[in-house]
Parts: sequence; structure tokens; C-alpha cells
Amino acid sequence: MARNLLQRIEAFLAESAMPPSVFGREAVRDPRLVADLREGRVAGLRIICRVEHFMNKWRADHRAGRVAPCGDLRLYAVRHPGEKP
Repeated sequence: MARNLLQRIEAFLAESAMPPSVFGREAVRDPRLVADLREGRVAGLRIICRVEHFMNKWRADHRAGRVAPCGDLRLYAVRHPGEKP
């Protein structure tokens, strides 16, 4: 069974520990994207393609070790003590 866009985004947010506003800003330049989807917004095909592309590219970069932490760097310091972002 195919999962809808919001379910795939929620799984990605849990996997990446990325805040929803950062995800929306990075994926489609809309920090309210996830909040709006949670409230019932229906995304068009163009948004869906951009979101899927962003998630696939992030995962590939993460596997290759090219992902820099994004979002609140204070949280990164709490999760990874002693490391520099």
C-alpha cells in the first residue's frame, strides 16, 4: 500500500531529526509546508516531486557522508556532545 506524502515526510523527519520548518524551507522554500499538510493542505504534483527529490537527495548525501546538520545547531550540540557541526 502506497503511503501518502505526509506519512513519507513524517518518516523522513524522524529519520533525519530535521525540524518541519527547515524541511519545508529546504525542500520547497515554504517553511509552513508540513504544518499546512498536517492541517489538510493538498499538495500538487510539482510540490510532491520537489519533496521526493529533496528526500532522495538527502538520503544519498547522508549515506555518502555529505550531510551537514541543519536547523537549530544548539540541538546538534546536545545530541552530539564534543563534535563540531
